[in-house]
Amino acid sequence: MASLKEIKDRINSVNGIMKITSAMKLVASSKLRKAQNAIGNLLPYQRQIHHILADLLAGEAEAGELYITQRPLKKVAIVAFASNTSLCGAFNSNAVRHFTEAVERYTKAGLGKKDIMVFAIGRKMEDAAKKMGFTPEGDYTHLADKPTYEEACVLAGQLMELFTTKEVDKIELIYTHCKSTATQIPVNETYLPVSLDSSLHESEEHHGISDFIVEPDMNSLLETLLPKVLLLKIYATVLDANAAEHAARMMAMQLATDNGNQLLDEIRIQYNKQRQQEITNELQDIIGGTLA
Repeated sequence: MASLKEIKDRINSVNGIMKITSAMKLVASSKLRKAQNAIGNLLPYQRQIHHILADLLAGEAEAGELYITQRPLKKVAIVAFASNTSLCGAFNSNAVRHFTEAVERYTKAGLGKKDIMVFAIGRKMEDAAKKMGFTPEGDYTHLADKPTYEEACVLAGQLMELFTTKEVDKIELIYTHCKSTATQIPVNETYLPVSLDSSLHESEEHHGISDFIVEPDMNSLLETLLPKVLLLKIYATVLDANAAEHAARMMAMQLATDNGNQLLDEIRIQYNKQRQQEITNELQDIIGGTLA
């Protein structure tokens, strides 16, 4: 049986760990609020520009063919999001699992590893891609930790160039959507080519078709608007994945703190029982010596 000193040391150890988890929870909560504010500021603009794009594409404009053309699948690019650090529950393991499933899906379709380009956002995803035999394109660890509009522009520009120059025939995004603080949903969606059906469906469902006056002409506007929408999509995805990471870390640290409190209660009960047993033993020794 453990001595009182050993139990006290264990209590102090658990208290120290709980201080760390509580502090990490507060930090993650603060970062989550900032990420949610950034997304909240971006979404109205993104939805409106997406609405305009969908209505213009409904006008049978010929522009935008570079981004909407469906081609036979010979080479794909996967943009997969995870975090740089651990201690965020199953966030990274789930992200890696969905990335692995996507790779297996393309492999079954007849593509080899040389036909799959991987853009790993976050050190954990980069490590997982390397273990699977891929060489990630570029270094995006900073984008996963502190997403900025400028870095998102660079990534979006690279992806659009790959598709428009026909180096890849499809670009897929794999990330975790922050539905709420307690719920994060894995998402697989096609970034390029742009799906007109989904765009028009969303526009008609939420906004209805608008009668825009376009100057100088619809094709010129689409040539400028389509890259803008695609850029905003990458930036919104990066912010969403970042918010999901902070939400997962906050919940993991909350759970760790709760488990620490429960463990502390059990250790204190053990300490009191041990202390009571030692007092009883001392009293028995005193009484036995007196009687002797």
